[in-house]
Amino acid sequence: MKVDTLKKLPTELDIYLFHEGTLQEGYKIFGAHMTSREGIKGVHFLVWAPNALAVSVVGDFNQWDGSRHKMERIEQTGTWSLFIPMLGEGDLYKYEMLTPSGEKIMKADPYAFYSEKRPHTASIIYSLIKYAWCDQKWMEKRKRNEVYIKPMLIYEVHLGSWRKKADGSFYTYRELADSLLDHVIQCGFTHIEIMPIMEHPYDRSWGYQVTGYYSVTSRYGTPEDFMYFVDRCHQRNIGVILDWVPVHFCKDAHGLGRFDGTPLYESYDSRKAERPNWGTYNFDFEKPEVHSYLLSSIMFWLDVYHVDGFRIDAVSSMIYLNHDNHITGLRNKYGGEENLEAIQFLKALNEVVFQKHPGIVMMAEEATAYPLVSHPTNLGGLGFNYKWNMGWTNDVLRYMQLDMNERKYHHELLTFSMLYAFSENFVLPFSHDELVYGKRSLLNKMPGDYSRKFANLRLLYGYYMTHPGKKLLFMGSEFAQFDEWKDLMELDWNLLEYDSHLQFYHYCISFHHFYKKMSSLWRLDHVQEGFEWVDPNNSTQSIIIFIRKGKRKGDYCIVVCNFSNASYKEYRIGVPSFGSYLEVWNSDDTSFGGDGQCNDKPIQAEKIPFHNQPCSMEITVPSLGIAIFMKATKKRRKDVLEKWGQKNGSQCYLPGAKERD
Repeated sequence: MKVDTLKKLPTELDIYLFHEGTLQEGYKIFGAHMTSREGIKGVHFLVWAPNALAVSVVGDFNQWDGSRHKMERIEQTGTWSLFIPMLGEGDLYKYEMLTPSGEKIMKADPYAFYSEKRPHTASIIYSLIKYAWCDQKWMEKRKRNEVYIKPMLIYEVHLGSWRKKADGSFYTYRELADSLLDHVIQCGFTHIEIMPIMEHPYDRSWGYQVTGYYSVTSRYGTPEDFMYFVDRCHQRNIGVILDWVPVHFCKDAHGLGRFDGTPLYESYDSRKAERPNWGTYNFDFEKPEVHSYLLSSIMFWLDVYHVDGFRIDAVSSMIYLNHDNHITGLRNKYGGEENLEAIQFLKALNEVVFQKHPGIVMMAEEATAYPLVSHPTNLGGLGFNYKWNMGWTNDVLRYMQLDMNERKYHHELLTFSMLYAFSENFVLPFSHDELVYGKRSLLNKMPGDYSRKFANLRLLYGYYMTHPGKKLLFMGSEFAQFDEWKDLMELDWNLLEYDSHLQFYHYCISFHHFYKKMSSLWRLDHVQEGFEWVDPNNSTQSIIIFIRKGKRKGDYCIVVCNFSNASYKEYRIGVPSFGSYLEVWNSDDTSFGGDGQCNDKPIQAEKIPFHNQPCSMEITVPSLGIAIFMKATKKRRKDVLEKWGQKNGSQCYLPGAKERD
């Protein structure tokens, strides 16, 4: 048996930091660690249960008998400790608590590294030091902290339903490291965001109701299997972002709820503890030990699993006392609705994370107008480096679902986002939240007949790809899944046997690779200098025109989006300079399933001022389409159309397609 080098004996300072709320490596102290005492190998257990009258370690090694391995209470710390010789990796265990009411309960280890596969709930003794990492090059590159000035295309994945085996079982982390990663790379994504994989009892919670904040779910394999998955992603230049849920936890009997027979991780005040909409308990951020528990959790995934960032779930529900629960009418000590302790935690968390791991991503799913979410704490911000732009998502989807003839009356839904686009560092999310519970898929949200649905979706996707902000797309949207997400089934990969879906898949792949080559579409994503309106006001024709700019002089592209059914010939648009322009992208290209209303030849701009620009030119504007133009150069004449545009990705590997003879 290997001695677990993660383990260190708790010092007085460690315990002090734990109770102060600033302990960063609680996973090295609490939980079950293989170690040795006086030359005898065994396992040391440490658990925080300040209100328990007695605590025992029970497991398969002692027939779950709480009388055989009683823990010793460490006075004034609220912790219980025990070394058990001869235990080792793979042994099952729980903590048996004698509560203040005299009841005996059994709890899984809050710091367990591994857990039984549901429906079983025991913790498993496990060492995390065996895997040999091969991602040193990636980890060094990550320290350069270039996330703001690089393209970011995030593929959001639910591992249990991306694909399933013929018998309905899950693919493992190791298996997904091949098939999923091949798909992600072909599609041109830069990151994978995995919906929560911390241990959880109920599949259909999708991991958002957690019992094990340090335990990678056993549904898909072992901790080493997940390390292999992350390692392979890094070796192939793909970042890994985890969904993390610090707002609430499930009430299952073996979990954190009433852990020592009293409200411990949740508040004593039931109004603060209960989240009735979700049937869960809220974390109590008034307890500094909860701060230490969650801070150590996020550091654990960074330190041990080398992940590249987190999407923090339900931040609005953390920072507002009554968010999603307007019945309570809670107020802080100043009379406001802000959860001051949760806000303090988020700031401290982000400060520690970026100090220890520069270059990672900390994305807040924050749905309100709370200010400065993605600003540094020393400037009054929450300290995240990204925020989901859920306002943009809601507005643009509301607009796109309108009948094409009605859109001219709601033009502001397209343009309003530019009033605040640079107030935060935004990610534009088309996430699972928009595609479940009767909300329909992106394709099925689009109005019109089948052909117009696809044209509208290509247009929507084009606006999304050219609007300032990094990008996130939920799985299945890349080939225009028609049904909304069905979490118990795999994606409808069979749709790739149909031309319309295959053509859209080709469009998506091509656009991703085009986007990554076009520095003007991402280099200045978060500053006003990267964007300029040419014409935001043509509501009558439902057309918008804007310029995206890169860092270098002359690095710009002109984007024309037509959200109406009408097409236009000889449509004049303003351009920044005199010369010849090339159309480098058109969603109406026939290879994408369009009608071919393209500008195939170079277009000469004239010195005729228009749209507040010094020059202008006449173009063809496709109906329900997006066209992108750049100044013509010899290199672009030769390379842009061939390598960046329509021909890219024409030979599409069909991921997930059923095996053929």
